[in-house]
Amino acid sequence: MATDTLKSKNTGAGGVSGVRRLLLDNGALTALIVLVIAMSALSGDFLTTDNLLNVGVQAAVTAVLAFGATFVIVAAGIDLSVGSVAALSATVLAWSATSHGVPVFLAVVLAVATGIVAGLVNGFLIAYGKLPPFIATLAMLSVARGLALVISAGSPIAFPGSVSHLGDTLGGWLPVPVLVMVLMGLVAAFVLGRTYIGRSMYAIGGNEEAARLSGLRVNKQKLAIYALSGLFAAVAGIVLAARLSSAQPQAANGYELDAIAAVVIGGASLAGGTGKASGTLIGALILAVLRNGLNLLNVSAFWQQVVIGVVIALAVLLDTVRRKAGATPVAAGTGGNKGKQAGTYALAAVVTVGLVAATSLLHTGSSSGSTKIGLSLSTLNNPFFVQIRAGAQAEAKKQGVDLTVTDAQNDASQQANQLQNFTSSGLGAIIVNPVDSDAASNSVKSAGKAGIPVIAVDRGVNNAHTATLVASDNVTGGELAAKTIAEKLGGQGKIVILQGQAGTSAARERAQGFANGLKAYPGIQVVAQQPADFDRTKGLDVMSNLLQAHPDVQGVIAANDEMALGAIKALGSKAGSSVSVIGFDGTPDGLAAVKNGTLYASVAQQPSQLGKIAVDNALKAVKDQKIPSAIKVPVKVVTKDNVAGFTG
Repeated sequence: MATDTLKSKNTGAGGVSGVRRLLLDNGALTALIVLVIAMSALSGDFLTTDNLLNVGVQAAVTAVLAFGATFVIVAAGIDLSVGSVAALSATVLAWSATSHGVPVFLAVVLAVATGIVAGLVNGFLIAYGKLPPFIATLAMLSVARGLALVISAGSPIAFPGSVSHLGDTLGGWLPVPVLVMVLMGLVAAFVLGRTYIGRSMYAIGGNEEAARLSGLRVNKQKLAIYALSGLFAAVAGIVLAARLSSAQPQAANGYELDAIAAVVIGGASLAGGTGKASGTLIGALILAVLRNGLNLLNVSAFWQQVVIGVVIALAVLLDTVRRKAGATPVAAGTGGNKGKQAGTYALAAVVTVGLVAATSLLHTGSSSGSTKIGLSLSTLNNPFFVQIRAGAQAEAKKQGVDLTVTDAQNDASQQANQLQNFTSSGLGAIIVNPVDSDAASNSVKSAGKAGIPVIAVDRGVNNAHTATLVASDNVTGGELAAKTIAEKLGGQGKIVILQGQAGTSAARERAQGFANGLKAYPGIQVVAQQPADFDRTKGLDVMSNLLQAHPDVQGVIAANDEMALGAIKALGSKAGSSVSVIGFDGTPDGLAAVKNGTLYASVAQQPSQLGKIAVDNALKAVKDQKIPSAIKVPVKVVTKDNVAGFTG
C-alpha cells in the first residue's frame, strides 16, 4: 500500500539518534519552529497577537488551494490550474450576483460548481483523454483565466456584501479566513485518512497499475480527485475575493506554484503516495511566516522570491535525506502513530513558546524614537514608481523618518498582506499606491480602525477614508494629451488609445480626460481603445495587434510612457514620422524618446515630488495637523521644444 507518513526502521536508537530521527521525520515542523524563533529574534513586531493573526490570514488562501493540491499530488498528479480556477469561481459569483441579480446563495453554489466542473474537465482529459496532468491542467490554467477576463471584461467586479463578510473577523479579532482554512483542513484530513477516495489516492500514487489490477476504478477516482481540487480552489477564490471586496480576474496569478510548494514543503512527494493535510498546513504557514517576516524586516520582494525558492529546494533535499536515513513506510490510515504524532506536536509547541519567550526579551526597551512610516507601491518594475520611492526616501531621510518600502508586484492580494503587516506593526502612518482602488479598501479600513492615518499616492482608494490623496491632476493631464494629439494632426485623423490597468483611479481619470479633451475635436476618430495595463510589453503586443486591423492609424495616446514606448516599438519607423505618439508620466525613458523624436510628447508628472509630498503629509497626519483631502501636483506637456529645460 502507498504511504502517508514515515517511520524509522531503527526503533532502538539512542538518545542522540532519537532526536535526529525526530527532526528528520518532522522536517517541516522543525523548519516552522526555527523560522518563528528567528523572526521573533529579528523583529520586535513579529510576535504580536495581531501579526500572528495576519500570518494566519495570509496563509489561508494558499493553504486551502494546497489542501486541494494535496489530493492530486498524493495520487501522483499535478494541478497547475488552481489559481486560475479560483479567480474564475470568484468572478462567476460576483458577476452573477451583482450584474444579473442571482440570489447570493445560488451565486455561491454556482461559483463552487464552476470549480468542480473545471476539476472534472481536468480529470476527464487526464483519465480518459490520456493527457499528461501537466498539459491538461496547463490548458485549464489558460482557459479559466481567459474566461474570468471575458466575464469581467477585464475589470474588477464588486463582491456581494453578504459574502464579503468572509474577509471580516468574528468578535472583532478572529479572522474568518483562518476559520475557513481550519475547516477545509479538517475536511482534507478526513478525506485523506477516513474515506475510500482517500485510500484510493494513496493507492494510485503508490502504484497506479497495481491499484487497477486490485479492482480499483482508477479513471473514476481521478475524476473525483480533480473535482475535489476544483472545489477547494473555488472556496479559496471566494475567500480571496472577500478579503479584497472585489473579484479580480487577475487574482491568484501564480498561486498554483505556492500551493504546490506548500504541499512539497509539508513532506509530500511529487512522485505520489505520500502526503497529509497537517504537513500541507505547516508548509503554507512556512511560506506565510517567511513573507510576513521578510516584509517586517524590509527585505526586497525580489529577494523574497529567492529565499522562498531556496526553502523549497531545501524541503525537497530534506525529504531525500530523510529517505536515505532509513525511513520505512507506514500504511495510510493505520493510525498507529497518532498518539506519538500528537505528542510531537505538543512538545514542539512547548519548545517554541519557551524559546520565543526568551527571544522576546531581546526587544525589551529597544524601540526607536523616530516616526515609522510604511510605503506600499504597486510595482517597482516601472520607472515612475521607482521615482516615487526615491522622492519618498529622500524626504524621509531629511525628516529623520524610518521608512519601510514594499513592492506589491501588481498583485492586489499581496498588497493587502503588506498593508496588514504595516497595520499590525503599529506604524505612525501608511502611504499606499494601490494596485487596485477597490481591492485596497478593506486594508485601509483596518488601518483606520487601528488609528493609523493612510495617505494615498498617485491612485485613490475607493470606499475607504484616506487622510489625503497626493496625485497629479490626471483628468487635466488627459485633456492636455487629447489637445496635443489633435493639434498635431490638425484636428483630423484616426487614433488609438492604450488604456491603463482597469480598476485604478489613474486609469479611470486619464481615460475621462482623454474623452473630455477629444469632444472639442469631432474630426478625430478613435478607432480602438484597449487596456495594456501600464506595461511596456503589453503595450507592444496590443499595438502590434491593433495595427493589423488599423494600419492607417495616425496617432496614439497611451495612459503612461511605458505603454507608449511599447507602442513605438510596434510602430517601428512609423513612430515620429507618420504616427504621432503621446505618453504620460515624463519618465526618464519617456523623456529620452521625446528627445530623439520617436515620442512626440509626454504629459509629464513629477513622481519624485509625489513621494516627497506624500511623506511630508504623512508626518503631518501623525501629528494630527490639518491637511487637505486632495493634493494635486501640476502636470506639463513636454515636447522636443522644451524637453531640454524640463527637470521634473
